[in-house]
Amino acid sequence: MPAMRVEAVVEANHSTTHVKGLRTVALVESLKGVLVLTVAFALIALLRHDVDLQDAAMNVLDFLHIDPDRRLAGLFLDAAGRVMDWNVIFVGLGAFAYSALRFIESYGLWRERVWAEWLAIVSGSLYIPLEVIELVRRATPMRWALLIINLIVVAYIAWVRFDDHRHRQLCPQKQT
Repeated sequence: MPAMRVEAVVEANHSTTHVKGLRTVALVESLKGVLVLTVAFALIALLRHDVDLQDAAMNVLDFLHIDPDRRLAGLFLDAAGRVMDWNVIFVGLGAFAYSALRFIESYGLWRERVWAEWLAIVSGSLYIPLEVIELVRRATPMRWALLIINLIVVAYIAWVRFDDHRHRQLCPQKQT
């Protein structure tokens, strides 16, 4: 009887061990999806009202007290000047697809689905080479932070998968 009680406690502890972490990652993924959709909708709304995006970009830089002669600010202004209606449609479709993927991943992580954990590992890992390339080009605190956060999330989800696999090896009678 005590062995059954210990097994039940181990099973209960294992099933709740990763819930908080997975739900935290799920919330982050949801927020990323909401942020991308919000920016895309704002861009589309501006273009529907015939707003000069280069002027709007300049106003944003002024509001944030960013010197327009800085490299990144110049790139931002150039991109705003090159936006056309077709570009906005493609940006909108891309934003919708990206957000849909983030929301699906978030739902799966919240519900502790194995497919969502694998999706998180793969999608997070895809960004790592790009983030490293950007760091090699020009290291900034923001780029370092993004890389470190991404590495932590991917490592955590991989650990969850490993821990689940190890648990299944230890408790084979509980497999379903």
